[in-house]
Amino acid sequence: MNSQVSIPSSISILFSSRKISALFVLLLFTCFSGAALAESDTDARQATQAQLLDKIVAIVDEDIIMLSELNERVKSIKNRLSRQGTPLPPDDIVEKRVLDQLILESVQLQLAYRAGIRVPDEQLTETLENIARSNQMTLAQFEAQLSLEGESYASAREQIRREMIMSRLQKREVDRRVRVTEQEVKNFLASKEGRTRSGTEYYIGHILVALSENASDAAVAQAEQRAENIVSELRAGEDFSKVAVAKSDGRQALDGGILGWRKESELPTIAQDIIPALAINEPSRPIRTGSGFHILSVLDKRGGQQQLVEQTLVRHILIAPSTIRTEAEAKEIIDKLYERIVGGDDFAELAKSNSDDPVSAIDGGSLDWVTPGQMVPAFEQTMEQTKIGELSEPFRSSFGWHILQVMDRRTQDMGEIIQTNQAQQVLHRRKYEEELAFWLLEIKDEAFIEIKDPKYQTKPE
Repeated sequence: MNSQVSIPSSISILFSSRKISALFVLLLFTCFSGAALAESDTDARQATQAQLLDKIVAIVDEDIIMLSELNERVKSIKNRLSRQGTPLPPDDIVEKRVLDQLILESVQLQLAYRAGIRVPDEQLTETLENIARSNQMTLAQFEAQLSLEGESYASAREQIRREMIMSRLQKREVDRRVRVTEQEVKNFLASKEGRTRSGTEYYIGHILVALSENASDAAVAQAEQRAENIVSELRAGEDFSKVAVAKSDGRQALDGGILGWRKESELPTIAQDIIPALAINEPSRPIRTGSGFHILSVLDKRGGQQQLVEQTLVRHILIAPSTIRTEAEAKEIIDKLYERIVGGDDFAELAKSNSDDPVSAIDGGSLDWVTPGQMVPAFEQTMEQTKIGELSEPFRSSFGWHILQVMDRRTQDMGEIIQTNQAQQVLHRRKYEEELAFWLLEIKDEAFIEIKDPKYQTKPE
């Protein structure tokens, strides 16, 4: 038989949509295979061979999983595990696990489709560009690298689209099940783990005046005086690293005496009571141990209950593409709004009547005080580059087209708020993972799943 598969193009198109009745697909296969077998013996053999090139492995509600789809995913996963040096289990185990993965994906994608969850091409491309950028590549280089690894860019692109859709569905369905109480946050912050995660970190400098184990009293006194002199220099304003390089006997002397960032729970034993009490750049008194006299200094600190953060008071107008508004139409609208504001029209009034962000639109587009990391990268980058009182030009984020105006900036102590938010995130993530596992089991149990290939059917014990 030739390389051409004798399946009418209409069936190929039907399969590509995959949002059809699985029973209807089976009937189509039956009709076409019956017609082929009614022809000559040669045609019958060709039809049979064509059928063997692909077949339905499983029916999942109104979707089907084809053998070719299973094989493609198995190949991709085996290639990835091989590149990572991960030992592979037997093929039958890999295939069954991958089929189970495809079934669970199918259930979620059908739920997402019915809920109207979509990922537009523009958002997908932006995500791929971010993935490429995180790997220090351009999108073209990323595509070339996939090809070198035996992966299809088109397949990878669609798989990422599927994962984005599933992620949005999961967040929508599972988030509503998760609740973190104020008391749980307080308990977490009071626990040892909470203190470790959210406590202050110190950037520590260390200088050692060494002593031998059997040093004489005179040698000890001389070393102590040397240490006191070093402390005096540091208190007079000498650079810690410069002094450490010149006078420290410690292992980190040539690194400027830098021990690096340490959480409170990771502080050296001799420093646990001393470091938290020091101000930035304040040297400790000389501390005597068996190895000599130690001088410690907090060169910087971060986290804990005091964190100074620069916040931005900003307002914006969002025009989002939709099923009834194309990307070009959205861009045209935002451009006209920009021209009107530059021409003297009131920003707040235009935001109220035009912005697709319903929450901020009520307040004339105000987003209140924004903390770094709170907004998507494109928005935050534009906000940082815009001066107080200035209006940004229209720009695109994953949500659509924006204009923003920076109203003011301030430095705020956000330590307590950040600690609380970090605790909430940790607790939410834990509960989310638990609820997600339960939810996936629920939706799978509620779905109609029929394994058509006996090879993958669970055998009764």
